[in-house]
Amino acid sequence: MQHGAMTSERSISGRAWLLLFALALLWGASFLSVRVALDEVPVLTSVAHRVGWAAVVLWAVVLGTGLPVPRGWRVWIGFAGMGLLNNAIPFSLMAWGQLYIPTGLTSILNASTAIFGVLVASLLLSDERLSPRRATGVLIGFVGVATAIGLENLRAFDLGALAQLAVLGGTVSYALAGVWARKMLVGLAPQTAAAGMLSASTMVMVPLAWMVDGPISLDLAPRTMIAIAYYALAATALAYLLYYRVLALAGSGNLMLVTLLVAPIAIVLGAIVLGEALRPAAYGGFALLALGLLVIDGRALALIDPRRRAR
Repeated sequence: MQHGAMTSERSISGRAWLLLFALALLWGASFLSVRVALDEVPVLTSVAHRVGWAAVVLWAVVLGTGLPVPRGWRVWIGFAGMGLLNNAIPFSLMAWGQLYIPTGLTSILNASTAIFGVLVASLLLSDERLSPRRATGVLIGFVGVATAIGLENLRAFDLGALAQLAVLGGTVSYALAGVWARKMLVGLAPQTAAAGMLSASTMVMVPLAWMVDGPISLDLAPRTMIAIAYYALAATALAYLLYYRVLALAGSGNLMLVTLLVAPIAIVLGAIVLGEALRPAAYGGFALLALGLLVIDGRALALIDPRRRAR
């Protein structure tokens, strides 16, 4: 998931709320579907399926709607960077992490994407100043991440601890992707940008998966095929189109609310389908993360003093 800058003051219409919840459902269920596929498909192969089939669908949308296909070398360098930072690296790290930690915890740590996004943007973009309010939100968010992980669990540095750090590495990659997009993909139609990005990641992941995991096969159990179809076509291709639709209707600040809705959905599905149970600290960490995001956005302070929203 890629998050934009959280600066919108726009109110949310009923239609935008409906689409926002639909997007949260798509992404929330993606953690479960990825974990189901990993029972039969290796990590890199699962990512190759995800980006490859999604790229096919999005190019069909681009060509079907008559959007121009970019041909300049600069834009394809932009696609290559986005394909690595927004797809290949985070999808691979998070899928590997899900082998060793619950899907619900993965979704909670994934919510830190917006926290890292604000921090990275403030360091690399001159127009993204880290104001006192945003700095406070980032600090609260980091305390939430530490609480969800449980710093005592890192002392043993077992596979579970390493998996949590891998998921966080994926969120940092998402944050870097946001900066890269600002620099390299300005002026492109969202559908074209998403199709190009997924094509670039496909060109990396398919040969890499082939070399590491062996030939990619479609001779899979029906359960696995359904899981792959879901996370590639619904939670990636359709979700990207829906993401930009919600962005246009509600603005980037309101779109941040998706982050707060995805984790509860993933937690509930993990508990119902996989029988997962999270430590109480994980829920406390998510609460702090949510508070940090609301402080960054200004909503929490606006409840106390509406004049402070813009500060």
